[in-house]
Amino acid sequence: MAFVRTRGLQGYITGDSPVPWLAPLVAMLVVFTIYPLFYNIWLSFHEYAPFKRRLVYVGTENWSTLVNDPRFWEALSVTFTYFFVLLAIQVVLGMIIALLLDSDEPGFGLLRGLLTLTLVIPPAITGMMFLLMEDPEFGVLTYLLESLGILTGQDPILATSSTALAGVMLADIWQWTPFMVLIFLAGLRSLPQEPYEAAMLDGASAFQTFRRITLPMMSKVIAVAVLIRGIDLFRAFDYMFVMTSGGPGTSTYTLSLYAWQQTFSFIKWGYGATLSLVSLVLILVIANLFIWIAKVRW
Repeated sequence: MAFVRTRGLQGYITGDSPVPWLAPLVAMLVVFTIYPLFYNIWLSFHEYAPFKRRLVYVGTENWSTLVNDPRFWEALSVTFTYFFVLLAIQVVLGMIIALLLDSDEPGFGLLRGLLTLTLVIPPAITGMMFLLMEDPEFGVLTYLLESLGILTGQDPILATSSTALAGVMLADIWQWTPFMVLIFLAGLRSLPQEPYEAAMLDGASAFQTFRRITLPMMSKVIAVAVLIRGIDLFRAFDYMFVMTSGGPGTSTYTLSLYAWQQTFSFIKWGYGATLSLVSLVLILVIANLFIWIAKVRW
């Protein structure tokens, strides 16, 4: 009887049914995605009461507080600024560098490999590196900008509200532009050569070839890169936390940092969950709208 059961189990696993292979994935999805999502929704209608040392039901109070919270709108403004500016810079820089490295000449393979080095560094470490480089006393970037006359010693990069966000952006650009370069390089290396040969015979310039051939054929690759990087940019946290803690004032306060502060510093678990849900909804809306506009197909 045991032999029959074992054989039946082996036949079930080695058969054509997808259930044994999908079950671990479904279990991970439930444990790490679906349950936390519904718990977060439930938590947004509750708040932790320190004196009672338990969660109490507050209804829609967290949501009404969020709508009337000026700090939330400031954090949302900083998040969108960070999102759009960095996305534009990294796409343009990534494409330019990818075009320069799209060659089979000796040494270019090594250069492409070196691009991956920034990606293996934890963002918190990168934040610390740029925090030191932008130090007003001995930072190398500060010294360089002062030598060029762009910056004065009275305006520290990370301590001035007008330049703090740009200082944080430098760390993100340095670390994640190579990610865009690698994606664009993979797309460029896979393009057919026949259209380029025809353009060469027709006497098209390099810019005309890029605008009329390379860019249209790379549109889907660019769209996917923008989607992946955009989602990551919208939940930016590490650089702000390490380099500025949201300051000076609220000039580098992002939505993720604000949600973290409310949850763990002020022990407002319900309000922090509400902020996280708003961030999730915004990401889903923007991502799906972009997929619809760019006609990205998975």
